[in-house]
Amino acid sequence: MARPDNNKKSNFIVQGGLLGMAGLVTRIIGMIYRIPVTNIIGDKGNGYYASAYYIYNIMLLISSYSLPLAISKVVSARLSKRQYRNASRVFRGGLLFSTLTGGIAGLIVLFGANALANLLSEPLSAIALRIFAPTLLIVAVMGVFRGYFQGMGNMVPTAVSQIIEQIINAVVSIIAAKALFDYGVKTAALLRNEDLSYAYGAAGSTLGTSVGAFAALVFLVFLYFLVAGRLRKKYNDDDTRYVESYGMVMRLILMTVLPVILSTAIYNINDILDNFIFNRMMESKGLGIQKTAIWGVYTGKSKLLLNVPMALANSMSASAVPALASCIASDNKKGARKRIGAAMRFTMIISFPCAIGLFVLANPIINLLFSGEVDLAAALIRAGAVTVMTYSVSTLSNGMLQGIGRMNLPVKNAAISLVLHIASLIALMYYTDLGIYAVVISTIIFSLSMCLLNGLSLKNAISYRQEKGRTFVIPALSAAIMGVVIFIIWKILSLFTGYMIQTLVPIVAGVVVYFVSILKFGAIREDELYDVPMGGRIVRFAKSFGLM
Repeated sequence: MARPDNNKKSNFIVQGGLLGMAGLVTRIIGMIYRIPVTNIIGDKGNGYYASAYYIYNIMLLISSYSLPLAISKVVSARLSKRQYRNASRVFRGGLLFSTLTGGIAGLIVLFGANALANLLSEPLSAIALRIFAPTLLIVAVMGVFRGYFQGMGNMVPTAVSQIIEQIINAVVSIIAAKALFDYGVKTAALLRNEDLSYAYGAAGSTLGTSVGAFAALVFLVFLYFLVAGRLRKKYNDDDTRYVESYGMVMRLILMTVLPVILSTAIYNINDILDNFIFNRMMESKGLGIQKTAIWGVYTGKSKLLLNVPMALANSMSASAVPALASCIASDNKKGARKRIGAAMRFTMIISFPCAIGLFVLANPIINLLFSGEVDLAAALIRAGAVTVMTYSVSTLSNGMLQGIGRMNLPVKNAAISLVLHIASLIALMYYTDLGIYAVVISTIIFSLSMCLLNGLSLKNAISYRQEKGRTFVIPALSAAIMGVVIFIIWKILSLFTGYMIQTLVPIVAGVVVYFVSILKFGAIREDELYDVPMGGRIVRFAKSFGLM
């Protein structure tokens, strides 16, 4: 079968796939470097790092996290109408906006670190939080560059910059964590407070975030100036009569960003609320000494691994938003529905096997990667494995709703889900002895609620109905078959091999079994495979083995 002519289709699946690969690579790098960092600073150090990171993340969400998506959406809408000069003004206005918001957020964190850390009952996390402060400005400005390139339909700059950022982050984090942990040991001996060593170690691990973000920003600025000449020619040839003022551009960015900020902030505020409620409840039960280490296991080991496969949903969402904005701008609802369906299908084809694989192989993976408390970490992975799928769907559907211009719907859905989440967490923590498992259960409730509400919103907004057989049923069946196979292989290997073999051999076997299953059951058609990175090679490989 010859490759169909898909040139008129949006290449957002390819671009999303590239961004997804980069996101997966960065998540893997992030997981790899957190292993030695965790072994250096310990579970308690991870607990301090997590508290500081939650506060930093909330400030990032408020100041700039939504800028790439918002800038890409606004730029894409103008480029679809060949308004190059207005697109340039959006970029420049975005730089001014990001400088203001990122700078203000950075100052708040720098001078308010002690007060913010005390809110989570982790005062020593203020040391790490101060190091995060300059990162807020750097990431804000970087977000505008990424959003501008994404709005032009080019995800490569974002993808490459993410990898550069994470590599630098990994190297600096490991070196700084070791150096500051050793410094903290000496300080702790002088001040007779052993927790200072963990707090300084956590601060060292945050330094890599700042340095990595700065390196990525330098790369994006360099890339922008490389293409500036070609872009300037388009702007000069632009005969658009109506040129938007910078005041209007700033208002437009603000109006686009605000709903995304609200949705994303509510969507991600769970972590900081979970940390706050968990710490206070544990203290009320006389378990305050254990809370920091337990939270460190939860965030530094189990959540670290569960978050890796979710990179695809984040990347597919980022890629789909400008494509959907372009469809809506041209009143092409049919094209929008088609793109939503394709993005959801490819996301679920990846999410199902990842969830099953983590559930089955949680024990050997954790034992292979980490020292210290591993049994609790493995149990938490098994308990939360379903969130790989629910968070992937909810994250992707959030982006879809924002892409079609229904910015208020994710906010409303996230607010409803947040109420359910907090109510269930408080009830479980107060009336049961589930402890950290109460956090996992309430997280599942939140993500599942988001899936259902966002799905209903998409249906009402553009009459969208997700195809179920190839999107959910076949991937689930194929993943189940894979799960049985890797479970049997793992159990056999566990009788006479170490954790390295117990982990790698089942993973390789699982990839083969799942790949064969989804092709045989028809989850992906040949013409669809051409729309993914290296799709042609996959088709030729599948045909050579009689799989298509």
